[in-house]
Amino acid sequence: MKFGTLYSYWSKNWDCDYENYAKLIEKLSTLGFDILEVSADHVYRMARQDLKKLNELGKQHNMIFTTNSGPAKEFDLASTDAAVRKNGIQYFNDVMERMIDLGSTSLAGAIYSYWPCDFSDTDKEGAWTRSIESMKAVGKIAEKLGITISLEVLNRNESFILNTCEEALAYCKRVGSPAVKILLDTYHMNIEEDDSLAAIRAAGPLLGHLHVGENNRKLPGMNNSIDWKALGGALRDIDYHGNVVMEPFLVTGGSVGNSIRVWRDLSSGANESTMDRYISESLRFLKATFA
Repeated sequence: MKFGTLYSYWSKNWDCDYENYAKLIEKLSTLGFDILEVSADHVYRMARQDLKKLNELGKQHNMIFTTNSGPAKEFDLASTDAAVRKNGIQYFNDVMERMIDLGSTSLAGAIYSYWPCDFSDTDKEGAWTRSIESMKAVGKIAEKLGITISLEVLNRNESFILNTCEEALAYCKRVGSPAVKILLDTYHMNIEEDDSLAAIRAAGPLLGHLHVGENNRKLPGMNNSIDWKALGGALRDIDYHGNVVMEPFLVTGGSVGNSIRVWRDLSSGANESTMDRYISESLRFLKATFA
């Protein structure tokens, strides 16, 4: 397994430019991480020359890039508007082509629709039909470029389309692309799955990506609300050798705190060096528990 974290751990805002990503590569390398998970929208908007420079910097620090997408509504692959769906397919085509510049071969997130969902239309059957047809087109692009797409299973407060591993398995079967797999997240599973360990085992070889965090989105091991030892056992049962990426959200304020609904400080007033220590301890914990 390779271990990483989402880029936003130290920030209150989703924005991140080339300079900040360059600093994160160096920091995470020093802390012992293998993966930096970046924003698909940043990849989409960043100069291709900068993406190539980050690729080279990543190679120097043995850093892998995975790409996380919570698409805007204008790119909704499940939209009732055919023009929006077409726009979404083109968006992901552009993102994946730019991912090649970055050296990233993993695209993960709520790609099948948009995030966060506003629940203005909850016709699940219709959304599935439209989303699956769009995903077939996106999957073909991914196959051509050698990119794996992992669809994130979200809790009921963030999406109505994929809430359980069982639903994701059915969705992927209908898409029928070897490039389209599943992303399970311990935070979301804690809310929706009857048995998170059974969900991991059911996903089996279709588990393309794993997000980890405590049930209140603290770092793994901070309060042990998840049975991490048992989770590691389930991953070994399916011979999982993929990416394990933390998605911690500890700090209030800014666009991150508002989007994730962090209304109280979960960091105990930590400064940057203490935040570094927290995530380093969590990384050691995961490696020891999952190995």
